[in-house]
Amino acid sequence: MTVTTAPNAATVAAGISLPKTRITAQQGSNKSFDLKKIRSHFPILGLEVNGHPLVYLDNAASSQMPQQVIDRLVRYQSSQHANINRAVHTLSELATGEYELARRKLQHFIHAAEEREVIFTSGTTDSINLVMHGYGRKFIGAGDEIILTTLEHHSNIVPWQMLAEEKGATIRVVPVNDAGELLIDAYENLFNERTRFVALSHVSNALGTINPVKQMIAFAHARGVPVLLDGAQAAPHMTVDVQDLDCDFYAFSGHKLCGPTGIGILYGKAALLERMQPFKGGGDMIMTVTFEKTTYNTIPHKFEAGTPPIAAAIGFGAAIDYLSAIGMDAIAAHETALLDYATQQMQQLPGVRIIGSAKDKAAVLSFVIDGVHPHDIGTLLNEDGIAVRTGHHCAQPVMQRFKLPATTRASFAFYNSMAEVDALIAGIQTVQKVFL
Repeated sequence: MTVTTAPNAATVAAGISLPKTRITAQQGSNKSFDLKKIRSHFPILGLEVNGHPLVYLDNAASSQMPQQVIDRLVRYQSSQHANINRAVHTLSELATGEYELARRKLQHFIHAAEEREVIFTSGTTDSINLVMHGYGRKFIGAGDEIILTTLEHHSNIVPWQMLAEEKGATIRVVPVNDAGELLIDAYENLFNERTRFVALSHVSNALGTINPVKQMIAFAHARGVPVLLDGAQAAPHMTVDVQDLDCDFYAFSGHKLCGPTGIGILYGKAALLERMQPFKGGGDMIMTVTFEKTTYNTIPHKFEAGTPPIAAAIGFGAAIDYLSAIGMDAIAAHETALLDYATQQMQQLPGVRIIGSAKDKAAVLSFVIDGVHPHDIGTLLNEDGIAVRTGHHCAQPVMQRFKLPATTRASFAFYNSMAEVDALIAGIQTVQKVFL
């Protein structure tokens, strides 16, 4: 599918010509994947840390930003900045047009049916909280049940716990096997006449497990239960088609897709968004205000109170342009090759154990080294310029399931190389020499 987006009416009215943006779904192939050229787009990859070339393997926490996105942010801030909506001057109309163009880019990136189904938020956490407040507080009550999974990030646990405590609802949890895969039979057995909502991760941030979400959504829908997907770890690594998945809500963050921090997306089916109550009150989410009554704006504006992160949204749009030009298929193929190679190399290291061996995984490799605390591993790797994340990864139920206080997590992006995998393996061997 190929979609060509154009400036909206406000931009045209302002007398400003914007280049059309061509967005092609699933474009690119591994044959055209030029890693050296791609790496040259990321200034930070030229850094040295402790006298060593930076090996950045903390992409599940936050990816790096290419120069093209940095330049777009600077251009907006230096020559296009103004507050959006409700003004007729040139800069405001330009900023409004760019902001809405970014929304359309995100719509096409996730294959949403309508641009009004795409809501800008501050990130995945904000998106999930929006659904909890807007949908959950309105439609979930005492005695109702919410299904989560053991693999969830705290951001997809705590809001639902807050709701359950407030409403007197119950949370039920899908277990996982020793490979870190959800037990689908157990999931299906959790459903009953009181099940009202399902919230689950598309990809586990702690283990990299790719959950069979399409199957799980279909089962829930057959029982009239809506499903929210936490896509924070899926959207950067694979093509996401919300219509094909048939999810009711989908949430992800810009800073994991080579974009700025402080910006994210909530996709919601229009019919559901129309029925939901606003999460926040303030400017631009209203039609009219009197002291007697307020009428709310149409979606998506009903959920975008106050001055939004305009620059971040435009930067997010530029990041989507960048990723689309490479092609999500090409990105997925390269990252899978990295993960496979790293897994094979790590499995040859005595005393090193990979946590999470699901058949379907994204570019996350969590591991432990016998006799060495993950924090010590991370500290020593950093001395060689290797950036990994250590701890519970905001997924303490996962750690409890595997009886671990923490793991070391190496997470890959499309700009990582096989040589960097080799550097990681060599770094682990150095850690073992120091401690063992």
